[in-house]
Amino acid sequence: MESVNNFFTWLNSCLWGPPFLILLFGTHLFMTVRTGVIQKKMGLAIRLSVTKDQDGVGDVSQFAALATALAATMGTGNIVGVGTAIALGGPGAVLWMWLTGVFGVATKYAEALVAVKYRVQTSDGTMLGGAMYALERGLNMKWLGTLFAAFAGLSAFGVGASVQANAVSKVLHQNFDIPLGLSGLVMAVTVGIVILGGVKSITRTCEALVPFMAAFYAVGCIIILIMNRAYLVEALALIITSAFTPQAAGGGFIGVSVMTAARYGVARGLFSNESGMGSAPIVAAAAQTRNPVRQALVSSTGTFWDTVVVCAITGLVLVSTILANPNVKADGGAAIDGAVLTSHAFNQIPIIGTVVLTFGLVTFAIATMIGWSYYGERGAEYLFGKAGILPYKMIYVAVTFAGSIMSLGTVWNIADALNMLMAIPNLICILLLNGVIARETKYYLSDDNIQKSDKTPIPKIRN
Repeated sequence: MESVNNFFTWLNSCLWGPPFLILLFGTHLFMTVRTGVIQKKMGLAIRLSVTKDQDGVGDVSQFAALATALAATMGTGNIVGVGTAIALGGPGAVLWMWLTGVFGVATKYAEALVAVKYRVQTSDGTMLGGAMYALERGLNMKWLGTLFAAFAGLSAFGVGASVQANAVSKVLHQNFDIPLGLSGLVMAVTVGIVILGGVKSITRTCEALVPFMAAFYAVGCIIILIMNRAYLVEALALIITSAFTPQAAGGGFIGVSVMTAARYGVARGLFSNESGMGSAPIVAAAAQTRNPVRQALVSSTGTFWDTVVVCAITGLVLVSTILANPNVKADGGAAIDGAVLTSHAFNQIPIIGTVVLTFGLVTFAIATMIGWSYYGERGAEYLFGKAGILPYKMIYVAVTFAGSIMSLGTVWNIADALNMLMAIPNLICILLLNGVIARETKYYLSDDNIQKSDKTPIPKIRN
């Protein structure tokens, strides 16, 4: 495992260097301009997300698709991921995470739009879509679509299975002394039961979990913010200044450079909201929608809720906690372990703090495992056809168990590398199709045709 960790540490140093950070964040900015600042339509997007499209064509409702995407994104990235970003990138990483979310709304919108526009339908009526189909049908680049599908299948093992299982097992072991292997076994069985039921089982579970778990976690964060209210202004100022100036060690924080803060903030931002990865559009393509822009707007709200709201609140909770308790890293863990840092924050809530954190982490993580299994499954289906689905699910369940007993650093290194490898083909896709995205956006939004149906026939494929 040490050799594996060393390899992925080296790979991450290459992938997450300035060129790729510029590519990712630059795409967010470019698509913001090309879509006419689509962020200003967030109110409309939220309204559409809770409105059933009676005239839409697809397998699941728009809200079910959004809930599944949110389940996949609102995982440990919102809890442990933010803590890891602060531990390794300083408080300034929180602002970079937030900015990645604000501008990432445009990228999430763009990738969902092309996923729906270029989706296909199997002989049994199942809708399939995502960057692989957009690359194949929109750009005649099937080879790059194949790479994306392969990276999606592999990335699901990292961000979807192993990272989530690892975070949950470590927290349960730390707080309740539950053996890592036992936690992993229970999670693997739970995930296996749900994903073997197919897309309907997955979306029903996510629809039930997402609203409840998000509200429960938000209440816990608000309680901590009230307890740390004397440090909130200082925490906010520190987050902003540290994002653009080197941070010296002290007050419970390690010393980091601006590039380090940006690197971990953007990396964890991508891990959390997945804007640019091309993951959420895979389920967006299955949604019942009358035109690509409607579902693209609905999908973009996922980034808003996940990072602009939840991750921002988590970041403020953690930074204010360190300011209120400068000796928080005295146990030797908080400076390098996001899970320990997060535990310290929630332990401030008397009696139930540990329960709130544990419940939030477990539900977020299991929802993410379930949602990401669908993404990986669709990647496997693109590569191997329907015959590849069941073997993939079985491997996914096994990786869930294995992730629970692996080293935290190794798991995060592998996940970061696979995330970027998946993002690159997707970013190429939406950048090359930016003209299509701008044209569709203008027609359905600028010309107020949002209620119109796209009459373009959906191609049928054999599977």
